[in-house]
Amino acid sequence: MTEKANILDEQAVNRALTRIAHEIIERNKGIDDCILVGIKTRGAYLATRLAEKIEKFEGKPILSGELDITLYRDDLMLKHGSNEPLVQQVDINHNVTDKNVILVDDVLYTGRTVRAAMDAVMDLGRPATVQLAVLVDRGHRELPIRPDYVGKNIPTSSDEQVIVSVEETDGKDSVSIHSK
Repeated sequence: MTEKANILDEQAVNRALTRIAHEIIERNKGIDDCILVGIKTRGAYLATRLAEKIEKFEGKPILSGELDITLYRDDLMLKHGSNEPLVQQVDINHNVTDKNVILVDDVLYTGRTVRAAMDAVMDLGRPATVQLAVLVDRGHRELPIRPDYVGKNIPTSSDEQVIVSVEETDGKDSVSIHSK
């Protein structure tokens, strides 16, 4: 893969997350009925950062959790021959019923990962709303899923790949486009 463009650097990622944190607070009129749920791996790190920013702004912590839907996705189910989707890990220790669940992911592409995450959340209860926060929306949706909070819209072609790097796993924060 060849890097074509560096879209967001560390400061731009931080600014985008700060803006999303404020938008979450504003849209939900506070955080009392909210649960942030990060989609592993990078979405979980971004959710942790959003939770820290929200706590700083609101003066109290927001409920949070994580989902690992790797084996929940329908395309992986077909590869592994399973008739039933499997959730690899659900780490949400809060009742989601009547809460505003905010799913957090790094890149929104086809929408299949988000759909699997919504299915996993719905298995836990009936939230008041399910909202979606993504650092990057690159388009090419296959399902009718639209993010509520977007760090950056990056139009791409289907032969390009968006790479999100986070300090926790990659040693730096950045978003870049690579050609396949």
